[in-house]
Amino acid sequence: MTREVKPTNCHFCGYLCALLATVEDGRVVDLEPDPSRYPYDPQVLAGCRRWRKNLDVLDGADRMNHPLKRVGARGEGKWQRVSWDEALDDIACRLAELRERHGSGTLASMIGGPHTSFWPLHRFMSHFGSPNNVGIGQICWNPRIWMDAITFGWTIEIDVTDETNTLVVWGTNPAESDNSVFWRHVLRMSNKGKDGVPHPDIVVIDPRYTKAARVADVWLAPRPGTDCTLALAFVNVVIEEGLYDADFVRDWCHGFDELREHVRLFTPEHAAEVCDVDAEDVRKVARMFARRPSALISGRGIDQIGENVSPTHRARCILLAITGNLDRPGANVIAEPSEFVQELDLECSLPNEGVLRELCLNTSHTPLQSYDGYDAVREAMAKAGRRLPARYLTSAHPDLVLHAMETGEPYPIRALVVEATNPLVTYADTHRVYEALMGLDLLVVLDYYLTPTAAIADYVLPSAGAVERATFQAHGGVANFAYGGPAACAPYYERKVDYDVFRGLGMRLGQQDVWPQETFEEACAYTLAPTGMDWETYCELGMCFQPPKFFKHLQPGPDGAPRGFATATGKVELASGLLERLGGQRLPLPGENRRLCSPAFVARKEAEGWHHVELITGGRRQPYNASMYLNIPEFREACPCPLAEMSARTAQDLGVADGDTLAIASDNGEACFKVATIDIRYGLIHVDYGWWHPEWDVHDGRLGGIWESNVNTLTSCSLDQSEALIGTWSYNALDCMAKKTDRRLSWEQ
Repeated sequence: MTREVKPTNCHFCGYLCALLATVEDGRVVDLEPDPSRYPYDPQVLAGCRRWRKNLDVLDGADRMNHPLKRVGARGEGKWQRVSWDEALDDIACRLAELRERHGSGTLASMIGGPHTSFWPLHRFMSHFGSPNNVGIGQICWNPRIWMDAITFGWTIEIDVTDETNTLVVWGTNPAESDNSVFWRHVLRMSNKGKDGVPHPDIVVIDPRYTKAARVADVWLAPRPGTDCTLALAFVNVVIEEGLYDADFVRDWCHGFDELREHVRLFTPEHAAEVCDVDAEDVRKVARMFARRPSALISGRGIDQIGENVSPTHRARCILLAITGNLDRPGANVIAEPSEFVQELDLECSLPNEGVLRELCLNTSHTPLQSYDGYDAVREAMAKAGRRLPARYLTSAHPDLVLHAMETGEPYPIRALVVEATNPLVTYADTHRVYEALMGLDLLVVLDYYLTPTAAIADYVLPSAGAVERATFQAHGGVANFAYGGPAACAPYYERKVDYDVFRGLGMRLGQQDVWPQETFEEACAYTLAPTGMDWETYCELGMCFQPPKFFKHLQPGPDGAPRGFATATGKVELASGLLERLGGQRLPLPGENRRLCSPAFVARKEAEGWHHVELITGGRRQPYNASMYLNIPEFREACPCPLAEMSARTAQDLGVADGDTLAIASDNGEACFKVATIDIRYGLIHVDYGWWHPEWDVHDGRLGGIWESNVNTLTSCSLDQSEALIGTWSYNALDCMAKKTDRRLSWEQ
């Protein structure tokens, strides 16, 4: 028997904490934290319930271990075990036939959270000739990246240090979302003076009284979707009270006089009326943030608010700029592009840009989230040598892809590859997604489990997961930072690393020249090579990182003058001509919240005793991560039911109490949840997202219970109420109808 202790990484969230695996004869028999590698904070794993489960799920009874081919009707549950060669040969043959019949745009892909490196899929799609990758970028990552790039010429990150005066945490709850080093840092900040070090004031902006809000000095709970108005009110106070960084504004900001006039109407009193917050609190937070250096971090709470997402992020950028909290220690820092091979080169979009541009569904619908928009931003950044990834920032809008599946217009999409997501639970408008996927000619799912989406597939391909595959998380290459480490063991049974799957398909479809590295580890080593770091050193450190430089706009350029910002004006663009040319706003203005309930629907339901209320969805709740880990018994015992959270006063209005069942409905559908009263804005309901029954047989006609408590049976991704430039739809700032029901939920049985 051989026994080794090997470094590896947890993969239960995107944080990839370092572990040490004890391996006997190729099987992992024990795991423990490794504090010698990134993230270097033992408290993170000490407070996490997930990492210990890596060992349990590695050989879990419900894991997918062999390729399966559908042999009965779609969703009937009749499968044939096949070899990898049989599966990849047949998939490649069918894709080739569909491409011959309908063109290369006939293939689409759907992806989810950061549970793999998606560039191998994107490389395969690029060389297949399809731009139709669908993801969650428009509601998670893209809005911030786009608005940062347009305003500053690149993306920004936070740099919270002992120098930081004020930290604003806006629309995110790091205590539940990842339990990261950042959250541990926030906790230390909240213990002001107890360690002898002065700590910053903490402001949390969230309609729920989260764990983060509990340690804050100021908690603002605005009405969902009014964040742009609130941010512009902060700007108003900073300008009217002369709190802005006059030197930086004079020398390095474009459009300040225009901005001054623009925000005159956005007084704290106006924000108080629109956002339902206290005007004096608005002034207080603006004054606190104007103390340089201060830092602001935002999250999905403002990434998923439809029409308001771009103006809110623009207002956030403007607030950072005029207060001088930009690219200085202790504030927000403009990231450096990666020194390792950039995502743009790994995904191979540019060599195939002609056909991808021609087939891009977004072009006439979301002018920024398209190749035309990408060109406009790329042109401004080119002088600084900065290049954003293309596949994420041109990813196809789900409404347009579903329409092409449903109607064949503007061309038929007949094949779909699903990786690291479960669209029947996690994508908006479950009913529509289900009908569209059921009608496909070819549906291929790569997953760990037989999810509801996998249950209706033509092929289910078993993916290698945590500790079976190397990890290299670079977040699209928009920062000079990558982290992860090696696999502890070879994939169990017949599971495969996704790189091997897409390379195998690519080699069968004429892509031999674009997959020179045989393994993912070799591809990672190639990616690292420009930094001078080899794969072994990366695995030993757990990261590849260069500390940020500050005040980069003052560094001399090729002509000896300060290089400024990578924008058209060379300055921070408070007023954006680029957005105006694309049909957007020079300066941010609030938009309307999405309405899921038509007036006729509201009237009918109110006549039946229902109540019309505001709705937000999808706040993270440990130990789950979105729709994942519901199959772990200990987790389900701790959190057994999907919840509809509301204030005690709201519950009284609805005639419900803790433990009652609440039905919520929209024009699209209905779902039921268990009531829990918490500290949250009056009149607002927050519902859990992503619930299904992994323990059920997905072929028993119930598809894992996705129709019972799945809030996405209510939501919609339709473009008519989405943000105009990027296409962001809404999972927050919604409306619904709500009523108590005596229905007994399956979660209680």
